[in-house]
Amino acid sequence: MAGLLPVADAIARIVDAVTTVGAETVPLDQAGGRTLAEPLAARRTQPPFDVSAMDGYAVRAADVKPGGTLLLVGISAAGHGTRMVVGPERAVRIFTGAPMPEGADAVLIQENAEDDLDSRLIRATAAVTPGRFVRPAGLDFREGDVLLEAGRRLGPRELALAAAMGHGSVPVRRAPKVALLSTGDELVAPGQTPGPNQIVAASAPGIAALVRQAGGEPYDLGIAHDNPDALAAAIDRALALPADIIVTLGGVSVGEHDLVAPAFAARGMRLGFWKIAMRPGKPLMFGAIGATRILGLPGNPVSSIVCAILFLTPLIDALLGRPLRDPGEPAVLAVDVAANDAREDYVRAVAAPGAGLPAVTPLPVQDSSQLAVLARANCLLIRPAGALAAKSGEPCRIIWLP
Repeated sequence: MAGLLPVADAIARIVDAVTTVGAETVPLDQAGGRTLAEPLAARRTQPPFDVSAMDGYAVRAADVKPGGTLLLVGISAAGHGTRMVVGPERAVRIFTGAPMPEGADAVLIQENAEDDLDSRLIRATAAVTPGRFVRPAGLDFREGDVLLEAGRRLGPRELALAAAMGHGSVPVRRAPKVALLSTGDELVAPGQTPGPNQIVAASAPGIAALVRQAGGEPYDLGIAHDNPDALAAAIDRALALPADIIVTLGGVSVGEHDLVAPAFAARGMRLGFWKIAMRPGKPLMFGAIGATRILGLPGNPVSSIVCAILFLTPLIDALLGRPLRDPGEPAVLAVDVAANDAREDYVRAVAAPGAGLPAVTPLPVQDSSQLAVLARANCLLIRPAGALAAKSGEPCRIIWLP
């Protein structure tokens, strides 16, 4: 569509030349959800020595024959190894996770042994092979192995691994500061009773949740009324944080009350683009003041949340040093869909699991003001610009809603 920027080009411009935010070192118990700033190498070998994988008896495999006996000469437990050496026809009682004693090369599990504790004799009921039920030193990793790369987000698996690697703290990117500013005389804060001709400013709580989920730190600047002085004061507060990103909600269209772009321009904003060939969310603005990125989202709450998923999330990822990724995933249509026009469409839909790919059904109402419809959806069906009509069962792509 003439004059409108394609979605992919807009994302590329938003993340272009972004400098990652600084790093800090935090304890592991404060690192959940944070992003690694540097590759993380193991400081130790895991396991650090050969250990038993089962309860039983540490033996020399060559000595174990069904019906044969071994003399019990010691015990090895986790945290309490033994100095006894397993010689010919000898055995050491061993428990899961305990160090293998010198001389032993296998574990005879207790289910395959009969013991006579009075005589300290162990009778084997099955043979074993060398290495059986033994976890060798370094089975998981070795000292110096780089196991977590920079840009990796730290979840439960990564934190457990970092701890096992010998790290009590990790270097992470600081959380990007994202200032949120709702604009409009018609808005009141959530929880307040709207007056005549007013509505609740519903977008900011949803955008703040998306920011936290992406690894950012939201700062809600409240509501700025439709006058230049109020907007200027709010922008100054955001720049004083200093915010890495300023997100405005509303006021970026072409009406005479849409004052956001002029207010930023008065403070030296370099305009990157304005208006995108997409639905919902055509009136979207992007620019910068120094190192601070400006993202002007539409006022309709559905449009603002969809645009935040598409554009704000990758911008936060870029600031954190994460690679740009395609959020779309394959699916199939559960119903026929009509041809699309010149704007890429992000259709609120429900994807149901099936034998193969999820089957997607668009919701019947797609108005960009209806949050109840967005809440019913679990995905966005991507309809490319100019897409032809498609039949049920044909492939498509979706973005799962968080």
